[in-house]
Amino acid sequence: MKKRAVWMLAALLLLASGCGGQREEGRAEDSDVALNTLYAGMEEACGWEEGYMADVEGELLESYYPGLSGIPAKQLVAKVPAMSSDVNEVVLIQCETEEDAESAAVILQARIDAQAEGGAWYPESLEAWKAAKVLREGACAALIASGAHQAELEEQFRSQFQ
Repeated sequence: MKKRAVWMLAALLLLASGCGGQREEGRAEDSDVALNTLYAGMEEACGWEEGYMADVEGELLESYYPGLSGIPAKQLVAKVPAMSSDVNEVVLIQCETEEDAESAAVILQARIDAQAEGGAWYPESLEAWKAAKVLREGACAALIASGAHQAELEEQFRSQFQ
């Protein structure tokens, strides 16, 4: 029951806030999406316990996603497992403009390509990275890489924009 309440609250908050919106002079609408709430719903759905996923910040952010920190962002959630051989990586970003979101998507796709082309090392990890996706809606972009939960997480992101 608690899980369902979290989902409903997350969906209501995200639907009420919107992401991207209508374009005006090349800028996305200024309403903010609750990306932390969206991520919390993803975490809950996957059963990731507290401490399983860690924030990607500073030098690590620049190492994983070169150039992403230079894109003006209203919100950024970047998470990877603190310690795990499982592929689970989620990046959610709301940019200032749709053009910035497209630039972010290119950077996120480069991360997927690098991992899928050998950076992930292990055969199971390589396959999970090959199935990873970059999704874009308006001024929002997402990298979703999850061997066990790929389709479910993609649907959660997409459902916020229907």
